[in-house]
Amino acid sequence: MPELPEVETVVRSLRPAIVGRRILNVEFGQLRVLIGSPHETAQALAGRRIRSIERHGKFIAIRLDRGYLVVHLGMTGKLLVNADRTKWTHVVFAFDRGTMIYDDPRQFGRVEYSLELPERVAALGPEPLEVSLEDFARRVRERRSSIKAVLLNQAVVRGVGNIYADEALFRAGIHPRRIAASLGKPRIAKLYDAMREVLAEAIESRGSSVSNYVDAEGRKGAFQLSHRVYQRTGEPCIVCGAKIRRMVLAQRGTHYCARCQK
Repeated sequence: MPELPEVETVVRSLRPAIVGRRILNVEFGQLRVLIGSPHETAQALAGRRIRSIERHGKFIAIRLDRGYLVVHLGMTGKLLVNADRTKWTHVVFAFDRGTMIYDDPRQFGRVEYSLELPERVAALGPEPLEVSLEDFARRVRERRSSIKAVLLNQAVVRGVGNIYADEALFRAGIHPRRIAASLGKPRIAKLYDAMREVLAEAIESRGSSVSNYVDAEGRKGAFQLSHRVYQRTGEPCIVCGAKIRRMVLAQRGTHYCARCQK
């Protein structure tokens, strides 16, 4: 699933192509990806001008001159500008100049028009690159679940997913099973710095293309080449040489070094 760095990269690649454009019409194919009525949504979007595009966690919020077009890419969703349609193209946006298509083989993503940001988006936790250390520490220490589960909880911070939770915990030297509330201030501060560091580096590398993720122009990211634990099961740890392990935690495959992470 595209996480914060991937969604941020998509937003940055879309911004110069669609901001200022007017939506002429919208075609819907597979209705599973749409929240709402296709007729009413197409009618509401026709004639609207795009004012801005921002990321809210893993959501893409396109602000129009009236309302918002909100997209969640799910596991395999893509927003592509001026691209050819495929058998997985479920939504086509025609602008006064150019097009944007929504492709999604597994159809877990969602597209929605609303006058205000949907509550499920507005109610998310703070951005991990903006939250203060004090707020982050408070949110972590009030949770009795594993620190891996806490990092994945979008009410704690928004946008962190499986890849970057694993990578941040490795850099901080914290075992994924550690109970969040048991962490002292120094270790939380180390995790805070590691989380922000790995997210910033991943954005700089335009995200991780570990499956079919690409940006709005069809370009892959490169941060997968810098992963230290994620999907490196059985390979040597870059710090101590022990084999990277994998377990299922918080219903996710979790990668870690048992020697470096305590």
